[in-house]
Amino acid sequence: MTTMQHEFTADRQVERKRAWSNWATGMLFLLPSLLLFGVFLFYPMVRTVYLSLFLTDSQGVPIVFVGWENFLNLFQSTSFQISAKATALFVLYTVPAGIVLATALAILANQKLRGIGLFRTMFSATMGMSVAASSVIWMFLFNPSIGLFNRILAALNISGVQWLLDPQYALLSVSIATIWMNTGFAFLILLGGLQNIDQSLYESARIAGVSESCKLRKITLPMLSPTLFFVTTVSLINAFQTFGQIDLLTKGGPMESTNVIVYSIYKDAFINYNVGSASAQAVLLFVTVLVVTVLQFKIGERKVHYQ
Repeated sequence: MTTMQHEFTADRQVERKRAWSNWATGMLFLLPSLLLFGVFLFYPMVRTVYLSLFLTDSQGVPIVFVGWENFLNLFQSTSFQISAKATALFVLYTVPAGIVLATALAILANQKLRGIGLFRTMFSATMGMSVAASSVIWMFLFNPSIGLFNRILAALNISGVQWLLDPQYALLSVSIATIWMNTGFAFLILLGGLQNIDQSLYESARIAGVSESCKLRKITLPMLSPTLFFVTTVSLINAFQTFGQIDLLTKGGPMESTNVIVYSIYKDAFINYNVGSASAQAVLLFVTVLVVTVLQFKIGERKVHYQ
């Protein structure tokens, strides 16, 4: 009996050593990633939350602990309310329109036609362009003197529009440019999703005499729903984080009509040197994106049909 107990104890020690060795090996493989995430993600996140509770000097060094005062000041600030409204409108303008456009282009490009590869390349070309280069192109298109859009209006005997200088049109103009910039990525992902749909479903529908519109509603969109769910989630997050085209096209103007929260954070932190307020805005933006993403998974995933 004693011998059996010794053998059992020895076996347990061997298993523990093996488990410890496996854990240590796994942690060694994870260590580079953990270091990168810790330095560039987790530490900045914790530091931002910490700074949001303080008044800081011009270099971002915390001076006085104020608790929730930075957050209360934001909710009472007219400028922040304008930024929140601009952000919400920007998301509403860009995400639904961008997904609908990318889906339509993907369905068209999925047809088996001669030369369709050229159109696929054209539709996805925006993915290979930087935000800076794309913004310069749209800056010329929106130019009130030499821009293409105002030339078209002039040819139709319609007075020109100050696309980026009029508060009534500035946010919509930036949204149009953003939709164009983001369409290439969404198009490629959706096209890949369409090409993964089992073609036997379409063959069965063709034999049954099902119309094209019915195929779209009953086969294409349900089978594409996992890809649409992914594209929608990514597009929502990207829309809340948009910065480059805002900075290059309007710099948050005119009259703060395009001063989305991300650009407001940038101005408070690096122009006004109010790091405490900027950190509080960053925390609120993070919470907003988190809530929207959770709701997207809770509500949107119910309508996803996995094969």
